[in-house]
Amino acid sequence: MTIADTIRENKAVYTVAGAGDLAMEKIREMPEQVTKARESATKYQGEMRENIDKYRVQVRETVDRYRGEVRENVGRLEVKDIPGAAVAYVTHVGTRTVEFIDELAERGKKVVHREAVEIAEITEKPAPRGRAAQQRGTGQARGGAAKKSGS
Repeated sequence: MTIADTIRENKAVYTVAGAGDLAMEKIREMPEQVTKARESATKYQGEMRENIDKYRVQVRETVDRYRGEVRENVGRLEVKDIPGAAVAYVTHVGTRTVEFIDELAERGKKVVHREAVEIAEITEKPAPRGRAAQQRGTGQARGGAAKKSGS
């Protein structure tokens, strides 16, 4: 097995290629998203200012109410439940991470194979033998003959 085959069958290589492809896709979408965000911000700027003033009092009341509820509930918190909850969260994060890496690897596999096909097509085409290439070939032959006859 060649080094190229070993690299090509490596999941990490596929994952990195998939991450790069995903990043490029998102970067290509960015100008359109920025334009939409700018248009929305301009369109709703006045309305947002009115809503902020209108809801400011309600938000303060809600925050004060939740602060009181949190103080009451802190006493009811069972310390023995924390490790189980932590394990559940870590397990969920681990599962999602593996799924995401697998998705990136699949995406990268497609990218690598697509690029391999394009490279194969490029290398299979014969190089055009133009007039400049023919002149270089005959000029080198003459130059070599001139050196031999001059010695």
